[in-house]
Amino acid sequence: MLSWSSGKDSAWALHNLRQDPDVEVTGLFTTINKVFNRVAMHAVRVELLMQQAERIGLPLHLIEISSPCSNREYEQAMTAFTEKATWLDTVCFAFGDLFLEDIRQYRITQLVGTGIAPVFPIWGLATDNLSHTMINQGLKAVITCIDPAQLPAEFAGRTFDAVFLAELPDNVDPCGENGEFHSFVYDAPDFRTPIDIAVGEIVTRDGFVFADITGVSG
Repeated sequence: MLSWSSGKDSAWALHNLRQDPDVEVTGLFTTINKVFNRVAMHAVRVELLMQQAERIGLPLHLIEISSPCSNREYEQAMTAFTEKATWLDTVCFAFGDLFLEDIRQYRITQLVGTGIAPVFPIWGLATDNLSHTMINQGLKAVITCIDPAQLPAEFAGRTFDAVFLAELPDNVDPCGENGEFHSFVYDAPDFRTPIDIAVGEIVTRDGFVFADITGVSG
C-alpha cells in the first residue's frame, strides 16, 4: 500500500512502483482531518481525494485524526491501520519521501515488529531533476498550501510547472521537501483521465496559506 498525500511526490512514487513487475500496489492510504474532512496539511477535500483514487483504480483507505492532533493520537491511528493492513496481506508500506532522513527513520521505527516493511521508491532522487521530470512526463498539480516563512504567499494556487520552478527562490527546494509547499495532483501518468478543478478562495490559517481546490462538474 502507498501512503497517498494527494500531492506530486506520492503520485510519482506510485508511478515508479508500477514500473516494477515484481510489485503489486493494492491500495492507497491517507491521513485526513476529520473536523474539516480534508487531507492533513495539504487541505485537499476528501471528495477530490476519492476522485484521484478512482482515476488510479485503487481502493482508498482513510485514516481519521483530530485537529489539532497529538503525536500519540496519530501513532494510535496508524497502529490501528497497520493492523488492518496486515489482515489484508499487505507486506510493505511505500512512502514518497525524498531526502529528510529523520522522517525516513521515523517511518522505519514505527513499522518495526509489525510485519510490514517500509519502502521508499523515490528516495535520494535529485529534486531539481525530479521536478522537471515529473512535469515533462505529464504530471499536473496545483499548489494547495504554502509556508509563508519559506515561500511568498502568492505562490498558493499556482500550477506546478516550469514557470513555477523558475520563479522559486534559491533557498526553496523544487519539490518542497522541506515543507515549503504542498500540492494536489489533478493529472498524472497513472490517471485514467484528468480531474477538472478550479482554484477557489485563498486563506491564511494557523500560520499557513491555503488555496481551496474544488471540482468542476459537467
